[in-house]
Amino acid sequence: MPFALPVLYSFRRCPYAMRARLALVAAGQRCELREVVLRNKPAEMLAASPKGTVPVLIAEDGSVLEQSLDVMLWALRRGDPLRWLQPGTGTLQDMLALVARCDDEFKSQLDRYKYPERHADGGETARERGSAFLRDLEARLSASPQLAASHATLADAAVMPFVRQFAMVDQAWFDSQPWPRLQAWLSSWIACELFERAMHKYEPWKPGEAGVDFPPPR
Repeated sequence: MPFALPVLYSFRRCPYAMRARLALVAAGQRCELREVVLRNKPAEMLAASPKGTVPVLIAEDGSVLEQSLDVMLWALRRGDPLRWLQPGTGTLQDMLALVARCDDEFKSQLDRYKYPERHADGGETARERGSAFLRDLEARLSASPQLAASHATLADAAVMPFVRQFAMVDQAWFDSQPWPRLQAWLSSWIACELFERAMHKYEPWKPGEAGVDFPPPR
């Protein structure tokens, strides 16, 4: 079934959906955004993607993208005015390798740190293990203002939502660490207009109604 615009099922606080929205804003790619409540997932989303997680993007031709990184690449390959696919050092594959480290080793420690009651090795153990990845980011940022270039790239937008979540577990502890470049990098992302537009708050979508036009205007 063709759509006039791509349809994006999203949940504002989900870091995976957040990175997809960031890329859509950076690409200037319009879509119909349908904000969902994860405890009450719409049947339309589940019909398109039975896995039941966000983001889910349905392209104009009806094809479905179920992974956040696929949504990012899809949007940026349609338009990349900010050069997010053009690292200053290394290659796109190098950026994707960094994102894979975030999604695999760092995300597992983030979950343990956020929910220590669910994991035998949670709490401070998970925080220390997760900090190894953050120390690597600090070292990267000593060479350039962003993770792969002097300008923001896909790597920054894909990793930042998870660093943000890690920091929010215990903000005072995060702020006390010897990571001045990482702390400044995160603060600059949270304060930027692109992040503000990506994080615009919408009411949950109701089946039978149209979604909202995304990205919001400047």
